[in-house]
Amino acid sequence: MSELLYKEEVFKLVGHCMEVHRELGKGQDEVLYKDAFVVELNRAQIPFACERKYEAVYKGVVLPHHYYADFVVWDKILFEAKAVERLTDAHVKQVLNYLAVSKLELGLLVNFGAESLEWKRVIRSQKQGPGELPKDFRL
Repeated sequence: MSELLYKEEVFKLVGHCMEVHRELGKGQDEVLYKDAFVVELNRAQIPFACERKYEAVYKGVVLPHHYYADFVVWDKILFEAKAVERLTDAHVKQVLNYLAVSKLELGLLVNFGAESLEWKRVIRSQKQGPGELPKDFRL
């Protein structure tokens, strides 16, 4: 069995997310969770970029609107935060689209809005089209 991609890094990020969720609880606006997550990343001296912009291209033409990933951490993990009752396939597809345009392999989808913190590792497969869920995917 192969090792999980960026296992230790994801473990650290989820730990920081748990701390944010423990402190703020559920029901806050998404932006507050993101702000608190920035505090955690800064305190841990973890390098990251907020609102990383990616171009959307259609038939070779760069479109006027862009994708904005919530965070890119360590220049290798795309982090998407939500504050909803539960994660859906649409949230996973969003991360898959961001992974496709960013060319990153791993996305971490985190929901701060549920009773307990929810998180999903999302892996970009070379065989998947943008926004296409893996055949064996289940939430």
